[in-house]
Amino acid sequence: MRASAALLIGTSILAVASPAAAQTQSEAVAQAVNPPPSAPPQQQDEGAIIVTATKRASTVQDVPFSINAQTAADLQRAHAQSIEDISRNVAGLTVQNLGPGQSQVSIRGVSAGQVVRDQPGVKEQVGIYLDESPISLSLFTPDFDLFDLNRVETLRGPQGTLFGAGSVGGTIRYITNQPKLDTLEGSVEAGVDVAKGGDMGYDAKGALNIPINSVAAVRGVAYYSHFPGFIDAVGPAAGKNVNDGQRYGGRLAVLLQPNDNLKITPRAVWQRATANGFNREEIYNLYDNQFTTGAAGTDLGRRTIYLKLPERFKDQTSLYDLNVAYNFGPAELTSVSSYMHRNILVSRDASALTGSVSVDLRFPPAGINLASNLRDSTRLDQLTQELRLASTGSGPLQWVFGGFLTRSERTYHQRLPTPGYDAFTDATLGAGTSAAVDNGFGLHDNPYHADLPYVDTQKALFGEASYKISQFKLTAGGRWYDFHEHRRFHSGGLFSNDDDRTDRTKSNGFSPRGIISWQPDRSLSVNVQVAKGFRLGGVNDPLNVPLCSGSDIATFGHFQSYQDETSWNYEAGVKYSKHGVTVNAAAFYNDLKNLQVTLDAGSCSSRIVFNVPKAHSEGVEAEVSVHPLDGLELSFAGSVLNSKFGSSVTSGGTVVEGIRKGNRLPTVPKYQFAATANYETRFNSNSDWYVNGSVQQIGNRFTQPSDQEPISAGLTWFDPVTGLSSPPGGITTPLGTFKLPAYTLVNAAIGLKWDSGLDVSIYVNNIFDRNPLLSLDRERGLRARIGYNVGQPRIIGMVVRKSFGSRVLAPPPVLVPPPPPPPATQTCPDGSVIDTTATCPVAPPPPPPPPPPATKGQRG
Repeated sequence: MRASAALLIGTSILAVASPAAAQTQSEAVAQAVNPPPSAPPQQQDEGAIIVTATKRASTVQDVPFSINAQTAADLQRAHAQSIEDISRNVAGLTVQNLGPGQSQVSIRGVSAGQVVRDQPGVKEQVGIYLDESPISLSLFTPDFDLFDLNRVETLRGPQGTLFGAGSVGGTIRYITNQPKLDTLEGSVEAGVDVAKGGDMGYDAKGALNIPINSVAAVRGVAYYSHFPGFIDAVGPAAGKNVNDGQRYGGRLAVLLQPNDNLKITPRAVWQRATANGFNREEIYNLYDNQFTTGAAGTDLGRRTIYLKLPERFKDQTSLYDLNVAYNFGPAELTSVSSYMHRNILVSRDASALTGSVSVDLRFPPAGINLASNLRDSTRLDQLTQELRLASTGSGPLQWVFGGFLTRSERTYHQRLPTPGYDAFTDATLGAGTSAAVDNGFGLHDNPYHADLPYVDTQKALFGEASYKISQFKLTAGGRWYDFHEHRRFHSGGLFSNDDDRTDRTKSNGFSPRGIISWQPDRSLSVNVQVAKGFRLGGVNDPLNVPLCSGSDIATFGHFQSYQDETSWNYEAGVKYSKHGVTVNAAAFYNDLKNLQVTLDAGSCSSRIVFNVPKAHSEGVEAEVSVHPLDGLELSFAGSVLNSKFGSSVTSGGTVVEGIRKGNRLPTVPKYQFAATANYETRFNSNSDWYVNGSVQQIGNRFTQPSDQEPISAGLTWFDPVTGLSSPPGGITTPLGTFKLPAYTLVNAAIGLKWDSGLDVSIYVNNIFDRNPLLSLDRERGLRARIGYNVGQPRIIGMVVRKSFGSRVLAPPPVLVPPPPPPPATQTCPDGSVIDTTATCPVAPPPPPPPPPPATKGQRG
């Protein structure tokens, strides 16, 4: 795969050898990302922010659909560390935290429910890009550090025309600062923070831009962060602050610009993120609950879990991309090649899961009490290539068209090492049972194991054009796509169904978009849009039949595959910016067909995907900022959503897992808003002081559709002290619903900023130490454990930043030796001045006098 990457990038380099295949980003785009030092700093008014959401440079106000751009200053003021921090300040953007590196993103209420770690076939609903390179991977979108970013763009609504599948709800783009040819600049940052009831975090980061000569520059970024832990564990693996973690890595980009028309930008990105546990708290565990002796569950609850084994998360990501651009004058050709390699490990304490099955199988107490480690690993190798041609200039007709190709190879492994389990299996179920169900893996003490290799390919052609007529602009575009997916599912072990099968999925189609814009003047625009989004279908993993109850097999057994999901988005928006006031608002309606909803398959410890024939998401969103006084900025971002199923899914006449017409779509709050205030003024002759605060509120949500239905769980329990366990099937207990309550976070910061580039700030996030429940975390249909992924407690921290930059001086002039002193001179009789070594010219002899006139009688 790496050889293929080298070949692909090499092909892009050769493409610039002739004008017909060369390309570069326009100068307008380059200056949008990196304004020259002589340019004024970006205003906080969004009307001045330059974005490239349409693959050409324009202001937020000129983009004819709903978009938000969080600048580097916005990210610093919010002390944002992740996409979840960003989402609270962006209307309509929701991130469901499912643990470190496992956040699920939705935009405008287009959501299909919780995607868990062992659903590699599920496709994302929001596309994620680092500059021009796609980095989406369903649940495991890389959580790159936000240092030295220029901005983060959130494009709302389907973006299939320019960004392809996986953007059915929208697209998020991380835009980094690019190398500069004429500026030596850099920045460093160091911080420290303390979590309430937890330990200390700290970080150090730096960026440096070095011009090499007039045609080349290098920009490097390096960072390290240690995140404080705040979850305590009880049980055999007891500990304090067990969920601490770290993230470190860097970026290195080179800009080669041999002339004004050609740019070549290769780049390497590397990051490693680890966590020693998960941000989970438990209210029920097989080994620690109200039915057991001793602590009897009283030691569980707020920011506490039960562990037999330590847990761990690891994500190592490498990205290599190459952007080559050539400007022909009337058009610009751009090639973007990328190769991404990832290794992901999610290692969890699955003792409760394995133990709950052992209870059902009537294992002896020692067998039920074994420690069990579930290890999910993902390896990804992904190649992408985009080639596009776009118009330049400012004429009434603007256009872009191109082609896209990607090949993704993923291998997913799941193992469940449980030392001693084979002996208890054979003793309880008969000699040789453990070996008989291995299904060719050759593993021991592993009651479940599976391999799922995937190969996905996508081909696409896309184009979009706009034409301006007086105050109106018409935009039309579309994308033709062709997908092929090939996978093998191979499983073994006592808990599996001993499957070994190959599945194929393919689909092709066309996603159009049309926009009408009216702009009577530069301060006001009104836009109406219709766009279609698309998400590829697939095949469900087989149920783990040995774990399933009879009713669960009857309910879920026939949902083997799921169809493509489509969305038609209808949107009307208004944008206004004048006299320090900016208002961007939109109303929208998403008509969803065959929505792919992910659910737990009851006791089977399996996850499956259903198609819901009809669903919709409708709402309004608004972002407002005003500058009533010099130095004071007030802003508001909010959305109100109504996302519901439009039809029910039934099995045997019974509604399946809460997919009932009129029920809410999962993970989506009915409302969310953020109000912020920033004030900055002069402190003394060489510094400013500033203060800012924010209030963020997220409405109630449900993790999965079934959580809003009345729930009665068959609770399984085992008492390690007495050796007693629940009867088969557990104890049925009514639990009500699992609604995630609304929560409010209040944040504040104060700082001092010197003209020299030094900036010192102190901040407090989650001032009132709320404990937001972000998602429900459960195992084996509530039989093994019940808990929640929770947000950070109150964080108090300090950050010190120092930035510098200067124009690189023009090369010194070539030194020419001074001319020798003039030689001595002399003045000649004729008045001329000559060198003393020369001879004055000799005056010519006077002409002879004329002859006298002739006299009379005299002959001549």
